[in-house]
Amino acid sequence: MFPRVPVFVTGRPEKALEAERLGFPLERVDLDLPEPQALEPADVAEAKARAAFERLGRAVLVEDSGLAVVSWGGFPGALVKWLEKSAGLEGFARMLDALPDRRARAVCVIVYFDGETLETARGIAEGSIAASPRGAQGFGWDSLFVPEGSDRTFAEMTPAEKDRVSHRGRAWAEMARRMR
Repeated sequence: MFPRVPVFVTGRPEKALEAERLGFPLERVDLDLPEPQALEPADVAEAKARAAFERLGRAVLVEDSGLAVVSWGGFPGALVKWLEKSAGLEGFARMLDALPDRRARAVCVIVYFDGETLETARGIAEGSIAASPRGAQGFGWDSLFVPEGSDRTFAEMTPAEKDRVSHRGRAWAEMARRMR
């Protein structure tokens, strides 16, 4: 078990709801933190955890995710929200139309930091990008990502179905193992 009870620092209430569904009913704090521009979610999450601890002076958990498209050499990675905002989900999907390979990897990294102890948990879900957004559940790019072994996007799944196969569910499960 970690030495101090952390606060979950996120501006996305949906992430806190998923964490709670996965067995982590944490206090949530929304801080405006500097976000490094990097493809690797671990780089972003660690920097944000250190900044959040510095601001709050208490143990924190920070989560960052990314979507690594194989044909694009891992881009957009943790920059996915910027691509989503600039091109939209429909535009994102159309950008892959000319490519034969729509495979992608959803990655979630959760970082615990209490000023001394730094623990990182990673969850990965292999899959592909749908030809167009589908589904009304979830948030962010859930309507584009089709996990391996399914024909439905995360946004077409029930929350329980998504939790069993998602990158976020796997990262929280790994963090739970580390917290014991």
